[in-house]
Amino acid sequence: MSPPAKTPAALGFAMPPEWAAHARSWMAWPCREPLWRGRMEQARDAYARVAAAIAAHEPVTMLVRPEQAAEARRRLGPGIDLMALPLDDSWTRDIGPTFVRDQAGRLAAIDWRFNGWGGKYPDHRADDSVPPRIAGHLGISCFAAPFVLEGGAIHTDGAGTLLTTEQCLLNPNRNPGLDRTEMESALADWLGIARVIWLGQGLAEDETDGHVDNVACFARPGLVLALVAEDASDSNHAPLAENLARLGAARDAAGRALEVVPIAQPAERRANGTRLPLSYINFYFANGAVIAPVFDDPADQPALDTLARIFPERRLVAVPALDIVAGGGGIHCITQQQPAAGRES
Repeated sequence: MSPPAKTPAALGFAMPPEWAAHARSWMAWPCREPLWRGRMEQARDAYARVAAAIAAHEPVTMLVRPEQAAEARRRLGPGIDLMALPLDDSWTRDIGPTFVRDQAGRLAAIDWRFNGWGGKYPDHRADDSVPPRIAGHLGISCFAAPFVLEGGAIHTDGAGTLLTTEQCLLNPNRNPGLDRTEMESALADWLGIARVIWLGQGLAEDETDGHVDNVACFARPGLVLALVAEDASDSNHAPLAENLARLGAARDAAGRALEVVPIAQPAERRANGTRLPLSYINFYFANGAVIAPVFDDPADQPALDTLARIFPERRLVAVPALDIVAGGGGIHCITQQQPAAGRES
């Protein structure tokens, strides 16, 4: 991989943390019919609920195929902005741009190469074109990365530390020519990262090949929320325990040991023979709020109690997410934050 002479980090750009102030949230209207297996109506209702929950705190723009714009407007109401453009799918965390900001507060977008989650969906060209279209709409610079990455595969503390999994970022179906050292260098060049904390695997049967946004995330610098499986017979138990051990031994970019707060996963559920990637880690920061998934499970309330304790300054909004997870992802997967331009106060 030959990076351009001026990478985003070389120009002073870095990825802010997701809890930094947002100018807007981006989503994309469900459109891949076979993915939802006859439950497209339920999926669209679920996306609309998430959009409404976020819109109570910040502007939301919904990407939508032109021929579906009228139907989306009817379901979403007047409070959600629409942007019509070609789409293959509706996972904005992965197909949208990752936004970066420089010390002067100027915003730019990164256009990662997108290959349909390791070639699982050959029809992904429209999705691969989303980041430059959004950047053009916003009138900001767009950096075209020379390697494959999805937004759900990374999480940063905004202070130089990034969480990811070996299962995804070192998977040969993404970037077969890049080893661990080269990937760390790429993340430094493109996101301003000084320390990568490598977890092992994501959730069992997760089609994303182990996106980190289902297993661990920063709540603030030095504090990580981590999914655990308490049942030793569960196929997620050992991999999640291994991730917990790695977090316990890790140091962040400032040299600090991490405080790790475990959150127990909900009970296993399957659809069409595949285990659903149910996770309370897959929540979304909105301005002044946390939009949290619930699954009609006894583990819902303990998870919500933990999130309320960790984020006492934010309103906790619980949104039913089973109809989203049926498509393979969660609330975090269908959203992408656009940081506010300008210096942080």
